[in-house]
Amino acid sequence: MNKFGQKGKVPLSERLSVSPEEASALTGIGLTSIREAISSGDLRAKKHGRRTIILPDDLRVWLEMLPDAGKRIEESPA
Repeated sequence: MNKFGQKGKVPLSERLSVSPEEASALTGIGLTSIREAISSGDLRAKKHGRRTIILPDDLRVWLEMLPDAGKRIEESPA
């Protein structure tokens, strides 16, 4: 066993990556929205075999890119 113990015992502050499910739980944003952001390329994620992992810094960058509450996105006239 390594110094961190079992996988589930590592504090989030020391984790190097999170799963989409963990990102959803941490942010309060739905899993479908997390997966859509990954698919669109807005949220950077990596693959390790079949697992999708998100680096904490990439999650923070994506959260910072989200629009501010109360600001409307103007649509250009067609």
